[in-house]
Amino acid sequence: MRIGELAERAGTTTRTLRYYESRGLLPARRAVNGYRTYDEDDLRLLQQIRTLQDFGFDLEETRPFVECLRAGHPAGDSCPASIAVYRAKLGELDALIEQLQSVRAQVGAQLARAEAELPGGPEPLCELTYGGEPE
Repeated sequence: MRIGELAERAGTTTRTLRYYESRGLLPARRAVNGYRTYDEDDLRLLQQIRTLQDFGFDLEETRPFVECLRAGHPAGDSCPASIAVYRAKLGELDALIEQLQSVRAQVGAQLARAEAELPGGPEPLCELTYGGEPE
């Protein structure tokens, strides 16, 4: 298949495919007429890259998965290098979760403090304004 068809089937653009090719993630095969040619294996590579990027992996982190598929493994994550990337990503995610939990606790504490300091009367009303006029 040609680059336009591959891009359409993979849900991406030809520009993205050329970029992946320049980064060595997508093979650069040419037909006799000079057009790029691709097959179903290339579509699988792209689907693997897209799935990983949807999960938050950057493009370089997808390389071990692509290489695993190219080596003939049925899945891009059935190689030790891919598993190492999974582990590293989980570590990053755990650190982000801890950070977010800490921020949430701080915001919760601030809210509790602010609510405790409210006078016994009704809650103050805040007007949202846009261009000086209340909405």
